[in-house]
Amino acid sequence: MKLSVNAALRFSVTALCWVAILSAQKYTDPDTLAPAFPTPESVVDRMLELSDVKPGEVVYDLGCGDGRILISAARKFNAKAVGVEIRRDIAEATQARIVSLGLTDQVKVIHGNALRTKLSDADVVTLYLMTSSNERLKPVLERDLKPTARVVSHDFEIRGWKAAKVDTVLVGGSKHMIYVYRMNAK
Repeated sequence: MKLSVNAALRFSVTALCWVAILSAQKYTDPDTLAPAFPTPESVVDRMLELSDVKPGEVVYDLGCGDGRILISAARKFNAKAVGVEIRRDIAEATQARIVSLGLTDQVKVIHGNALRTKLSDADVVTLYLMTSSNERLKPVLERDLKPTARVVSHDFEIRGWKAAKVDTVLVGGSKHMIYVYRMNAK
């Protein structure tokens, strides 16, 4: 089978991404749930659309990275947003970005551990973590989230829960899966 240059490049990039994702289980900090791997903007928007974010609702992003989900939730959906980031350097840089964008009334970043964060005020929780990490978070989500809350996961399912919505977004020839779960119907 002969691959075009573009197909070969896409395959190589996808393979490298998966190597990075799968190697995340080898972190020295056992509370690290995934590598720093940002969600494409078009996937961010679709995740928030599919989870039916309403103005004034509270969106949590566990492993918020550069804050793109938080910023989109605030700007495009007029939601409040809370990011949880385990790496101090990333949390501080993201908080500085929030300040520079003038979003401090709507968005905050917590330097902390998603496994130990109280989520009881969340209406929507977004995840881009591995299936094994979602499994570790499942008891926290079940304990803290109200029945009307939604959990939206990029690329990785939450085993044992039935997704209310599943969608695919194509970005540069790569498929990105989105799973939306409703706590009252998980």
